[in-house]
Amino acid sequence: MKQNQAKAYKTTLFILIMAVQLILLIGFIIRFNRYFSVFYGFNVALSVACVFWILNNKSNPSYKIAWIILIMLFPVFGGLFYLFFSGNRTSRKTAAQILSISKVCSEILCTDGNRSEELKHGNQDAFNQSSYLRNFAGYPLYRNFHAQYLANGEAKFEKLKEELTKAEQSIYLEYFIIEEGLMWNSILDILTEKAALGVDVRIIYDAAGCLETLPLNYSRYLEAKGIKCSVFNPMVPLLSPRLNNRDHRKIAVIDGHTGFVGGINLADEYINHIEKHGHWKDAALMMKGEAVRSLTVMFFSMWSYLRNEPIDQDCAIITDGDTFDGYLCPFADSPLDGEPVSQNVYLNLINKAERSVYITTPYLIIDHEMVNALCNAAKCGVDVRIITPHQGDKWYVHPVSQSYYSALIESGVKIYEYEPGFIHSKTFVVDGCFGVVGTINMDYRSLYLHFECGVWMYQCSCLADMVKDFEDIIAVGVEITKEDLKHFPLRKRVLMSLLRLFSPLM
Repeated sequence: MKQNQAKAYKTTLFILIMAVQLILLIGFIIRFNRYFSVFYGFNVALSVACVFWILNNKSNPSYKIAWIILIMLFPVFGGLFYLFFSGNRTSRKTAAQILSISKVCSEILCTDGNRSEELKHGNQDAFNQSSYLRNFAGYPLYRNFHAQYLANGEAKFEKLKEELTKAEQSIYLEYFIIEEGLMWNSILDILTEKAALGVDVRIIYDAAGCLETLPLNYSRYLEAKGIKCSVFNPMVPLLSPRLNNRDHRKIAVIDGHTGFVGGINLADEYINHIEKHGHWKDAALMMKGEAVRSLTVMFFSMWSYLRNEPIDQDCAIITDGDTFDGYLCPFADSPLDGEPVSQNVYLNLINKAERSVYITTPYLIIDHEMVNALCNAAKCGVDVRIITPHQGDKWYVHPVSQSYYSALIESGVKIYEYEPGFIHSKTFVVDGCFGVVGTINMDYRSLYLHFECGVWMYQCSCLADMVKDFEDIIAVGVEITKEDLKHFPLRKRVLMSLLRLFSPLM
């Protein structure tokens, strides 16, 4: 009870401080209203300058349009709002530091040969994709020793606990959301025990993701237990330009040879211990073998930045296996390098599909390029199917996802909603032989603004499990047809259209 009160106090205090600052700002403007014409002229000029800046930068066109519309609607405050809340509001020094660390990480990973050469005379599409991930994301291809698809949070929870109890040297966790409850408390008990035995236990969590789920200064609480902890982008309640990126990754690495990725955070709704939006459907991937070294390096790249420590050149243990089961390429995506890795991986999968494209995503908020790729694939006879939630987790996001249904369905894309509740998994399966499991939503924030990660797969046996899981979801889902769209109330269609204008900002 005390912990819940502490979390509520932290959130209330944060909102209160922000509100006080806003009231003071408004009061300042009113107090000096005789200078309003000067203030008005300055802000309109600032808004015009921001529009010219937006037109000439390298942002996604849809993102540009949304900001320009917002500034035109509110010319007095639009420019200020853009400066405070747009895109990657980070200093050049910080960006340079993160990119420098990423370069070191790439050098660590890509000095041990390149298995993508093995694909050169086998599958050209697989070779091209793995070459892109190596050359532009900095992550090499590995032979798959063992990869297991976990079709829900409950399965991931049990496997994670099982592997954590085996840890002898190190445990590294990086999660967007951690919330006290059955799932996290069970894991924390294991981590505390392991730390007491001398295991190197480290945790990174995102401050924004945990704003309402963890008490104030929770990192100190973990440090007192012998667990090293770093917080990504600590929330500062000030109206000032700030980094608009979040660490959306979900990574667990045990002893350098076992790793987990996927959409599942460490909170009870992900294992359906509590219900928030109906039944919660999610997915994860457990890996063992040499591919886990990329997850280790991902973790240490963020740790190095947050702690301002040089990255350990020997942080990744190489563990190869004798069993061959396809290829894996774990990859990370940074919003600061100008390379939309996740977007390109998804587009390449869609554009190269020959028979089928199966997608699960909690949010379908995509740009023209992605819409065109999906529609064109369906028009060419590819079986394109997308599963989205039936119950949205945010009232203003789900209608935006639904606003894309019409164009997609008209082109032959089949849309299903997960009727039992909320689907949070982010998976791609193409032609039964390519796939991605990760943290990457099909929305602007994941594709352009957040730190993300995923695993690209080729010829792995677990892809068959992903296809079966997809078919099982469809069996309990409901297909959305043209007739269903016609029965949407007028007020809902108007809301969908209005919200879609600003969908890149959500």
